[in-house]
Amino acid sequence: MAIMVDWGIRPASVSDVAAVAELRAVVLRADLERLGRYDEERVRQRLRDGFEPAHTWVIEVGGAFAGCVALRRAEDTHWLEHFYLAPHLQGSGIGSGVLRELLAGCDRSGVPVRLNVLQGSPARRLYERHGFTVEAEDPVDAFMVRKPARAPTGN
Repeated sequence: MAIMVDWGIRPASVSDVAAVAELRAVVLRADLERLGRYDEERVRQRLRDGFEPAHTWVIEVGGAFAGCVALRRAEDTHWLEHFYLAPHLQGSGIGSGVLRELLAGCDRSGVPVRLNVLQGSPARRLYERHGFTVEAEDPVDAFMVRKPARAPTGN
């Protein structure tokens, strides 16, 4: 059962990169260790190297940093990336709320949303509950897609 938590999102800034990189290392550690791919520095550096504040939102709870999510447009799709939530807040309904909000905007644009999730990650169940299906898999990642919930209405 999800508990009600007051959360919000705001556009990310360059100054958020350290907090996001640290959260990524914490959230992904167990899955990356299980897959034999955890590297203390690389997990943070990969985020720093690809961090794009223009496509990223910071999730806040009570005005404090609690997570992040990125949504990047590429050709005929949106890529959902860097969706991390502080471990103590997982299961509280925040992730579902953020995902619902982002997907509603994507549905209005009429394009699919794609993501990749580490094999065996509990996050995969969240994505499946929100309509994502597996498009392809490799030993490390499951690549998922969600088609728009409804066609866009035009004039």
